[in-house]
Amino acid sequence: MKYKFNKVFGLLLVLAVMNSFQLLAQYKTTIQVGSKMFDKYFPIIQEKRVAIIGNQTSMVGSTHLVDTLLSLGIDVKKVFAPEHGFRGNADAGEKVTDGKDSKTGLPILSLYGKKNRKPSVERLLDVDVIIFDIQDVGVRFYTYISTMHYAMEACAEQNKKMIILDRPNPNGFFVDGPILKKGNESFVGMHPVPIVHGMTIGEYAHMINGEKWLANGIQCDLMVVKCQNYEHSDFYELPIKPSPNLPNMASIYLYPSLCLFEGTNVSIGRGTKKPFQLIGSPLISETGFSFTPKPTPGAKHPKLEGEKCNGYDLEDFGEHYLRSLGKLYLHWVVAIYQESSSKADFFRNDGFFKLLTGDKTIREMIETGKDANEIWESFQDEVKRFKIKRKKYLLYSDFE
Repeated sequence: MKYKFNKVFGLLLVLAVMNSFQLLAQYKTTIQVGSKMFDKYFPIIQEKRVAIIGNQTSMVGSTHLVDTLLSLGIDVKKVFAPEHGFRGNADAGEKVTDGKDSKTGLPILSLYGKKNRKPSVERLLDVDVIIFDIQDVGVRFYTYISTMHYAMEACAEQNKKMIILDRPNPNGFFVDGPILKKGNESFVGMHPVPIVHGMTIGEYAHMINGEKWLANGIQCDLMVVKCQNYEHSDFYELPIKPSPNLPNMASIYLYPSLCLFEGTNVSIGRGTKKPFQLIGSPLISETGFSFTPKPTPGAKHPKLEGEKCNGYDLEDFGEHYLRSLGKLYLHWVVAIYQESSSKADFFRNDGFFKLLTGDKTIREMIETGKDANEIWESFQDEVKRFKIKRKKYLLYSDFE
């Protein structure tokens, strides 16, 4: 194993070693994503002017959705690109600019940036239907659901139809995390849901409509094309990485827990070969493992660039154990805070940790010495209430 046995992990990692061979994922291979269900949505878009919100994951088998629809004679007018861009190679937070697709000549228009998040009236004048087809990972601060919100809002305001081609949620097997509280809304968290919401993008879109979260409670003319042979308890291996720093299933399972470190001065491996699989910082003492972030594709200027970070390699833990845990794992962020040589320098000073957790009390509990289990218990009642609300929007068999 690549992580060191100390108070950061303790007995839990012993259990991970003992059970790792029993917990290897058996990924379901018969699942069909919504984009393959042509009979459901092709009749709706024939003779219509179509815009696509997509990226590198918007595939129909081995062919991109844009190319597929063009080959079938659909009048695709333009492509809207989310965070990371149409080809999925931009850094997190990097400006995504307008351009032209070299293969099709279609205009590519950015939906990432404070001025571009919602398609404008001018950009939808020649559009009847928006198709949204992006692989999500089921976490509140993964910004594709925020992009979807604004697209739904534009469609509602401009009397356009929106079709969501649904895809499985690789983290759809559990619900956990503090609910986002009023006043903490941002592009990394727009709605009062837990960090891990346990819904596909199609189910989530139904919740946005049903809970009247769009501006002034307006409703989007929404159609969701369901996946086939999918249930929330299924293991689903993503065929294409959904963003530059989520390269494998270990990183996707670790993402909900490790992304909280983005609000701290601890690296989660951006600028290494294992983003969202490592944690480390110069603020903690030698652990027997270290790494040094360097500029890489998808992380041109990583946090702690060029600095030696003492820490832990969590790849095996994420791949073989974390899915079976089925919960937000707070032990790492609590333990690294406690081990930091300068606790005053642990959190970023811009309040980003509060936006990620959606609840200012999480940081307060960490700083006052609460243990991870006590913090986790503090939001379990609100998680239970959310699960009840969530059930009426589910399109697939639940994990419970």
